[in-house]
Amino acid sequence: MKSRFRNVALSALLAGACLIMPGAAVAFELSGAWATDADNCAKVFERKGSQVVFTDMSDVYGGGFIIDGDHITGKFGRCRIKAKKDDGKTINLLAACASDIMLQSVQFSLREVDANNVMRMFPGMDGMEIKYARCSLP
Repeated sequence: MKSRFRNVALSALLAGACLIMPGAAVAFELSGAWATDADNCAKVFERKGSQVVFTDMSDVYGGGFIIDGDHITGKFGRCRIKAKKDDGKTINLLAACASDIMLQSVQFSLREVDANNVMRMFPGMDGMEIKYARCSLP
């Protein structure tokens, strides 16, 4: 009887703790196509089959980038994310990038504005930011 009471009390305590404790933090989802102007998404990106790619004239309309898993694709280069640190509203990425002419490591710092907007910050260049909007393509 004493053991049964202890099990019931322990179960009630655990259930109460689950209700009081906050839920697990969900990391900001970066996957998708991001443009500097949400109104120009269809001019920057297009869908080819199941893939989203840049249009031929995307750089005329502000450009952007595509994140798919651990890959970041820009109009003229491709990066692979090597390290990621999420500090709440700021996500710091270290990526190995390749273009037609060079290889380099690039640090990306993105601050979440809301679910569909981020600001890219440039480490060491205070006040330099570029806003990107998540594109929803048909």
